[in-house]
Amino acid sequence: MTLQTMKRVISLLPSAAEIVALVAGDNLTVQLVGRSHEDDYPASVNNLPILTAPKTKFTTTADVDTQVSQFLAQGNSLYTLDTEKLKSLNPDIIVTQDLCHVCSVDLNMVQRIAKEMDPVPTIVALNPMSLDDVIKSIDDVGSALDMVNESNLVKSKLLSRVKYARDIAFQSHTAGKKRSRVAFLEWPSPIYLGGHWTPQMIRWKIVTYIFHAFLISKGVQVVNDCKDGETAEMGAPPSFRVPPQDVIDSHPEILIICPCGLNLEATRKEYEETLLPSEWWPKLAENATKIALMFNRPGPRLVDALEWLVGYINDIPEMIPGNFPWENLKS
Repeated sequence: MTLQTMKRVISLLPSAAEIVALVAGDNLTVQLVGRSHEDDYPASVNNLPILTAPKTKFTTTADVDTQVSQFLAQGNSLYTLDTEKLKSLNPDIIVTQDLCHVCSVDLNMVQRIAKEMDPVPTIVALNPMSLDDVIKSIDDVGSALDMVNESNLVKSKLLSRVKYARDIAFQSHTAGKKRSRVAFLEWPSPIYLGGHWTPQMIRWKIVTYIFHAFLISKGVQVVNDCKDGETAEMGAPPSFRVPPQDVIDSHPEILIICPCGLNLEATRKEYEETLLPSEWWPKLAENATKIALMFNRPGPRLVDALEWLVGYINDIPEMIPGNFPWENLKS
């Protein structure tokens, strides 16, 4: 592909920027011309125009939850999109998502703006429900970029790492060994248990994710940690709110705190200022054998998170990527 034929790409969610970076390689600075306010990886995207902004202001997780609920109750979008700046960048491709109305700009808004442009850019809407879907979304981006061979190579490398991590997890499990119970807190106040790809990644570790117990309480049939008709490769429903006492009563031995969208520094602050002073946290933490803070983002680096989970849950430190953002609180 020559410089004259390269496509101009805008990313409206962080995982898209990462995928474009992996597929396009050294051509990233030419191809990626605009980004969302959350795009910060790889570092080369930080000098690109920012096209989105949140209407909410982060103070505490509890306050953000209230703000989000109020916006949604009024039927309002949670984000602004700089329409004129987007149009001025003349994108050939806009990569966005259609999975979570809380996570980024609304797909319908993007589609309306695109129809006003000439030529109309191609919209690639990612909707991954599982880790497999996240990796398969590389195909969608690669196809739009006319870089199918490059995207296949990226996908192959990621799938090899996933297979190796799964194999290590199974090999480390002793037949008949009690399955540890895991609580993955995607939001600490109020508590939301991580959904979509999180249950899939955790159950590959030969442990029990309490998420599924709460699915059962909602009337969803679950067998061997899978919903009825679901396989281990499928995703799960979105994260949902759970009362603190219900989490305590599920007796998790492993607690993983990973607020959606917060970096490790902000996660640590929430732990110290929200969880530690709460009445319920000491009861939950008392019987836990492992507690950790971590950061992950829905995109190719979920494979890093998978490797971290294998290493952390199964006490195999060499499996944990050296630059993975996490902090051990109890082990």
